[in-house]
Amino acid sequence: MFKKKTIRDIDLKGKRALVRVDFNVPIKDGVISDDTRIRAALPTIRYMIEQGAACVLCSHLGRPKGKASPEFSLKPVAARLSELLDMPVAFAIDTVGPEAKSAAAKLQPGEVLLVENTRFHAEEKQNDPVFAKELASLAETFVNDAFGTAHRAHASTVGVTEFLPAAAGFLLEKEIEYLGDALDEPAHPFVAILGGAKISDKIGVVERLLEKADQLLIGGGMANTFLAAKGYTMGESLVEGDAIETAAALLKQGGEKLLLPVDLVAADAFSADAATKVCTAEEGVEAGWRALDIGPESLDAFRAALQGARLVVWNGPMGVFEMDPFAVGTYKLAEALAESDAVTIIGGGDSAAAIRKAGLEDRISHVSTGGGASLEFLEGKTLPGVAALDDR
Repeated sequence: MFKKKTIRDIDLKGKRALVRVDFNVPIKDGVISDDTRIRAALPTIRYMIEQGAACVLCSHLGRPKGKASPEFSLKPVAARLSELLDMPVAFAIDTVGPEAKSAAAKLQPGEVLLVENTRFHAEEKQNDPVFAKELASLAETFVNDAFGTAHRAHASTVGVTEFLPAAAGFLLEKEIEYLGDALDEPAHPFVAILGGAKISDKIGVVERLLEKADQLLIGGGMANTFLAAKGYTMGESLVEGDAIETAAALLKQGGEKLLLPVDLVAADAFSADAATKVCTAEEGVEAGWRALDIGPESLDAFRAALQGARLVVWNGPMGVFEMDPFAVGTYKLAEALAESDAVTIIGGGDSAAAIRKAGLEDRISHVSTGGGASLEFLEGKTLPGVAALDDR
C-alpha cells in the first residue's frame, strides 16, 4: 500500500504544478533513439491536463557537469512530447530565471511547459535551497513522477518539497507498489536473477534477496567473481579481486539458494568477431580468454529454476549483450520470463533495454524505468525522492 499522497489526492484545477519527470533519454544529434521514459510519464501528464492543471515539467538529461551544454538540451524532448500528447508543448531555454518564470506565469490550465535541463545548474545536484526555492516558485504544487532519480536527494526531487505541497505521479506510485509488494509480501516460489558487471554494486541486494527469495541466480560479469571465489581459473575474465572474499562469504551464506553458471561462453578478445568456445566452470577459462556470456547448460539450469515460480525479479544482463555473439544468455532468459506464468519484474537499466530490444516488454508484468533506484529499493534503502513527499 502506497502511503504517500498521489495526484488523485490533490485538487489540481486551475493550479500550476511543477512536475519532476525522468526524460533522461538517449539523444544523438538531436534525435531520440528510445522514448520509453517520455511515454512512461504520459498517464500522469494527461490526467493532470484533464484535471485542469497547468504543468511545468522539469528533468535532467545526461551529465552536463553543472553547466549549459547544447548536446544535453531538452529541446528535442519537448518536440517529441508535443507529438505524443498531440498538443503544443512550450519550452523555456533555462530551468529557472526570467524566461522560465515568464513562461510559467503565462501558462493556462491544460497547457504544458518543459523547462531546460536541471543539471545545467551545479546547484541541482548539491540540493541547494536557493535554487530549489527558485524552481519551486514556478508553481503552486509539486508532483514527483521520476522514479529513475528517486534515489538522489537533488533540488528538483527533494529540495522543492520544502517549499511546495508534494505528491507522487502514477509512474512513481506504480514502481513503488510493484517493487514494494515484491519485497514486503513476495509470492513463493520467488526467484531473483542478478547479472551485470560488478558484484561490488550489488552486495546489499544479494544479501537482502538471499533473505527473501527461494532461489538467486547469478550471471553476467558478477558471476566471474563468485566463480573465482570457488577457486576456478577465470583467464582474462572481469573479476573483482577485492570482492572475492565478500563473494566467498555470500556463497557460504547462500548455500543451495545461490545458483551460479556451470558453463560459460569464452572469447579470445573483447570483440564481436573474436573466436569463441564453451567451457565448463570447473575446467575454467584458460589464459588469454575471457567469459562473456553464460553457456547453454547454465541457461537450461536457470530456465529450470524458473519453472513454477510465482514471482521473478531480474536485474542485470547475463553477458555482454550489446555484442550479438554474447547476447544469447540474456535474450533466451528474457524469452523464458515472457513465457512464465509468474509475476515478472525487470529492474530497469540494461535488463530493461534487453527486454525492449527483444520486443518482449508487453509480456512482462512490470519493467522498471529506474536501474539505480530499483537496485537501492531492492536493497531496502529509503529513496529520498519518495520519503520527501507528503504522507496520505
